[in-house]
Amino acid sequence: MIEAPNTTRASDTDLADDTIDMAIPLSQSDAPDPLIDSSAGPQSAKRETLEPGKSLVVTDFAPPSIGPGERFIRLAYRLGVPASTLTSPFTKAAKPRLLATVETPLGGERAAGVALRAGHFLVHGVKAPIAQMDFSPTARLTPPFERVVHGFSWLRDLASSAAREQCTSTAERVMGAWLDANPKPAKGTPWNVEHVGHRLLNWLVHAPLILSNTGTDQRARTIEAMAETARWLDRNVSKSADRMGEVAGWCGVVAAGLLLPDGKPRRLFGEAGLIRALGEFVADDGGVLSRSPLAQMDAIGLLVDLSACYRATDRDPPEALDTMLQLLVPPLLTLVHSDGALSSWQGAGAISADRIANLIDASTVRARPVKNVRQWGYQRVASNKTTLIFDAAPPPLARNSRAGCASTLAFELCANGQRIIVNCGGAAFAGGQVPARIEQGLRATAAHSTLTLDDANSTAVHINGKLGAGVSEVEVDRKTLKVDQGLASRLEASHDGYAARYGLTHRRVLIMREDGSELRGEDLLVPSGKKGQRGKIGFAIRFHIGKGIELGLSDDKRGAGLALPDGSYWQFRLAGKDDNGGVLSIEESMWVGGNGRPHPIQQLVIQGMTSRGGGSFSWLLKKMG
Repeated sequence: MIEAPNTTRASDTDLADDTIDMAIPLSQSDAPDPLIDSSAGPQSAKRETLEPGKSLVVTDFAPPSIGPGERFIRLAYRLGVPASTLTSPFTKAAKPRLLATVETPLGGERAAGVALRAGHFLVHGVKAPIAQMDFSPTARLTPPFERVVHGFSWLRDLASSAAREQCTSTAERVMGAWLDANPKPAKGTPWNVEHVGHRLLNWLVHAPLILSNTGTDQRARTIEAMAETARWLDRNVSKSADRMGEVAGWCGVVAAGLLLPDGKPRRLFGEAGLIRALGEFVADDGGVLSRSPLAQMDAIGLLVDLSACYRATDRDPPEALDTMLQLLVPPLLTLVHSDGALSSWQGAGAISADRIANLIDASTVRARPVKNVRQWGYQRVASNKTTLIFDAAPPPLARNSRAGCASTLAFELCANGQRIIVNCGGAAFAGGQVPARIEQGLRATAAHSTLTLDDANSTAVHINGKLGAGVSEVEVDRKTLKVDQGLASRLEASHDGYAARYGLTHRRVLIMREDGSELRGEDLLVPSGKKGQRGKIGFAIRFHIGKGIELGLSDDKRGAGLALPDGSYWQFRLAGKDDNGGVLSIEESMWVGGNGRPHPIQQLVIQGMTSRGGGSFSWLLKKMG
């Protein structure tokens, strides 16, 4: 057993005695919970059954109110009447130019900007020389490089790396090379609606970087490219593969309507389309339907930049856009650990605290994390600098997922800024330092801290980030308990992902004390029919352990010690006797950081055979000393 310096080690016997009560079922709904004190006061509402999230009701999230004249302009523009005809029918159409300079509060990655000035793209830790980059529509780039190169998000990084005059030569060099390879709209990756929307918005927001050399042919060519791209988006924005791409496209349309001449018809057209797309992309609790924190961040970032475009033209954004920002920020905060960085769900990595803080500050939304976000589906318990985040909702539908993960009933635990239990994460970063060949593995149930049956995923994991059959509904219940040493939060959830194949429902109960020093858990397999099936089936309950933690098994292989980098010491212990066939072991694993870099870690695995008629596995994770 590994021991931390200056800590008192509890013996295996002491720890086993401390967990005897855990052998009592924690989740029998028909009997009083042995850990509930009747004097604890009101309990939570009745158990909820959650299905995949549904979008906002569009009629409750309407475009700005406008008069009959503006409604006619919007309709005519949608039908193809040129903007100049609608705004100035008796004058010559205005030449393309920018009407204002935008100042966005949203910063980029300075390291990536410095690499650009040194002649390289830096994407998730992978360098690619600008001189060797193929910008053409036929180039085969990995998805992370496609987003950066064709979406021009690198402009934000470049702007954050140094003063403008030190960055313009690099920006114009890359801009010129891209325009040479893409002289006009065509087919291929550069003309994916999402990339086009991001590209146009970034061109307009960071225009001083790419339009500094006045009087040059490239300046005229760049402005004409902006105008032509806006016209292309007008015709193609609704052809995006999913709602996230459509939202990005509509943001580009609205920004062009604000910052290019004769823009009023385009702006009216774009505002209606954007607000409709947002209403179909976001659930009523503010979480995006893909349940991806990366998509949540992307949506917030787009609206922050678009709001800056409104301010640059002395306009107030529509009230619906401000309302949407107020909705989007709290669910994102729900997934932030006590170290200030993001937890790893639906393909995301542990995005850094600085990047999260920059995004929240730029949004100007002041809000607290939401403990119980229904359709977003993540439950959060925060106690004394310890955070528990629990996935208690079905995975996203195939049409909404991009790096969809079979993570139902997985959890993460962070204490005093140290990740203790994690998920592997990082599937959305595949193609950078994360090899593309392991992308599906990172989306599997086994890559998350939860239970698997027969080495199968609780929801089918398909290619291209999509998910198939599996979990269709999750029952969830949350309450506060009074235990012997104070209060505790109790989360209980169950899913039907294994019911059709194996006739078993997985139910998980997590109980964390209010001081954050102890997490008790029980994983139950309950027959989904009236009576259980015969025979046995293999199971594994995985706990991926945070980076830098040293692990050691106890002599009886029923417990393990965790020595944390900060000098603290935790113990993990299985409750009861070895009567379910579960044996604890240590195996290798991998964790992907927020910069897309994979790190070797370890995992604790309880595995064995259990009856197809059901089973129960209780465990305890406790801080010692």
